[in-house]
Amino acid sequence: MQFELDQAIAVLSKTPAVLKALLQDLPREWTEHNEGRETWSPYDVIGHLAHVERADWIPRARIILEHGEARPFDPVDRLAQFAESEGKTLKELLEEFATLRERSLRTLDELGIGAAELELTGQHPAFGRVTLKELMATWVAHDLDHLAQIARTMAKQYTHEVGPWSAYLSILRDRQP
Repeated sequence: MQFELDQAIAVLSKTPAVLKALLQDLPREWTEHNEGRETWSPYDVIGHLAHVERADWIPRARIILEHGEARPFDPVDRLAQFAESEGKTLKELLEEFATLRERSLRTLDELGIGAAELELTGQHPAFGRVTLKELMATWVAHDLDHLAQIARTMAKQYTHEVGPWSAYLSILRDRQP
């Protein structure tokens, strides 16, 4: 599938509602457990999504549009959610993420990105030259990756409870801790 900005926006606009529908009002056992050492719970993932919504996608798009490769992207702290989420409820994080995403999509529309802009390049601190199209496609894939991570983490809470059906549930075998 080739990247189309309007198709990307269609997915990006749905992520907050999908997360809210899946997670809001669930018992903490579903939202605060992870897959083992150095893995994230659904709560942690929502905090991460809120953090990168502020620090990654739109700020980096602006850098590409305004500076190209002359100004490298600022590094993103992929663990910042642990401090930033402290004291917040899951409901608060879901609302924060939804508000931030709405603002990001409004800004994206205001930037007026067309085919020519999607080919513009910037400098990623680890990957080097990247295009705006790659950044936008990564934003979508990042959302979907974390939706899958949340579903996998939740499914694994019943790893031992499903008994022999585990043979048919690939979600229980992915990313063993």
